[in-house]
Amino acid sequence: MENAKNSFYVALRDRLAVVNPARTVVVRGLARPGIVVAENELVEAMTPPDVFVLRWTKLAANSSLPEALSEMECEIHYATDGNADNAGMDRGRMLAAMDGELLAMMQPYSTTKRNYTASPATAMQTSVFWLGPMFGPVKVNRERLERVATVQVFSYQEPGEL
Repeated sequence: MENAKNSFYVALRDRLAVVNPARTVVVRGLARPGIVVAENELVEAMTPPDVFVLRWTKLAANSSLPEALSEMECEIHYATDGNADNAGMDRGRMLAAMDGELLAMMQPYSTTKRNYTASPATAMQTSVFWLGPMFGPVKVNRERLERVATVQVFSYQEPGEL
């Protein structure tokens, strides 16, 4: 499952770098595309603004198939305060832009599964694939607009894979 989760994240990260190269985040002093995995980063009380945060919430396995199929649920949290130059009055437009970026990052709805414990990462025999995002309602949190989109992610378990 770790290979599938990592492959999903890296696919979205690399696609975001193409969709909007200006959306970045600084983590531990390094600038990178503006998407992070909550379980891999330091815990923050609030979703940082203008960044996509992936949170893995559910796992199910179907072992009745010839190969075990894992189904994972990924919540993608994001928020914006708007642009300070516009006194935050463009926060709706900025959230809509993030909605569009998320839709663009999702396509195509699959990627090659890779093992990232090796360097360089090695391609595995199967793919990771997912359904389109289900967008939750916009929530207003003081001056901030927030949204959570949920994505169902699937991957076949390969022999010897944990």
